[in-house]
Amino acid sequence: MSTPLTAGSAHAETGFGGSRGEAETSSGSSGRTITSQVTFNTSENGTAKSTGALTPVGDYEPPACWYEPKWTPEEYEKDFKDRWNVGHFSGAAEGYAAEKSRYIEGNPYEDFNKEKAGEGMFWGTVYDWGRLEGDDYLACSQADFWVDNGDDPPVEGAIDTETLAMLAYNQLQVPDTEVSLAPADTTKVNLPTWAWLDKADFHEVSVTATLDVGGWNLSATTTATPVSLKLEPGTPDADVYPASGECVINADGSIGEPYAKGKADQEPTCGIKYLRSSGDGTYDLQATITWEITWTGTDGAGGDLPDGTFGSNQAVTVQEIQAVNR
Repeated sequence: MSTPLTAGSAHAETGFGGSRGEAETSSGSSGRTITSQVTFNTSENGTAKSTGALTPVGDYEPPACWYEPKWTPEEYEKDFKDRWNVGHFSGAAEGYAAEKSRYIEGNPYEDFNKEKAGEGMFWGTVYDWGRLEGDDYLACSQADFWVDNGDDPPVEGAIDTETLAMLAYNQLQVPDTEVSLAPADTTKVNLPTWAWLDKADFHEVSVTATLDVGGWNLSATTTATPVSLKLEPGTPDADVYPASGECVINADGSIGEPYAKGKADQEPTCGIKYLRSSGDGTYDLQATITWEITWTGTDGAGGDLPDGTFGSNQAVTVQEIQAVNR
């Protein structure tokens, strides 16, 4: 069984817990661990000073469990002995007898299938404990089973490139959405505030998930591409540009247009006009980027996954325009 190794930064290749090879990590509030042979190459992931995970749009349910190759015959024998090296408890004798029959006595595997060493592996269940709810575990209730190299696993829920793509989606990190504003920190009532994002900060990111163990070598790369910026002023007393509040990405990859001298009488392609002062406080401007998600697998499969969003709030001070007494 592979030993977890710390990944070098040059490859940015990690497992679920940041380890190379068979990785374990705490998952969600359960505090339980995920043990998987899947690794992730994050060298093309978001690397801004502040990043965050995407929130999928709509109905999106990545798998809470799946089957993958886990043990050679020798490794399975050790795991079997460790598993049953426990004190007596109710039902232990019956459980041991059933597994002994299945994996040692030839029903269907004899002596842990050692005669087929190097020709395949035992497959077992991996649970993503952070996503497991209710009776989700029933989707992966198949006892550990053998698969010859090159054969398709004889069960539903076996890991494939689409599963890898969804696991990679969970690892995506995108830059914090702090837009540039003009005026920058303090604007005036009824004065259009221009908003934009530089293309250098918002470009596509990707993560590749790989299963490379025994006779199986599959990879899928999931890519997130920014497509639009939504502005929510933090008050109903405001107009947005465009009226939908959705600023689309420009041909050069930027969003919106920087303010420049001489544009004071123009409406911004992306921006806000506050209609009321924020008084002694501020308005929370929420800027949310929508990211389009696509994936490709080494087996030729690919497609789309639900869009993801990530946003942040910025405090905006809005003041009344002071009249000049003559």
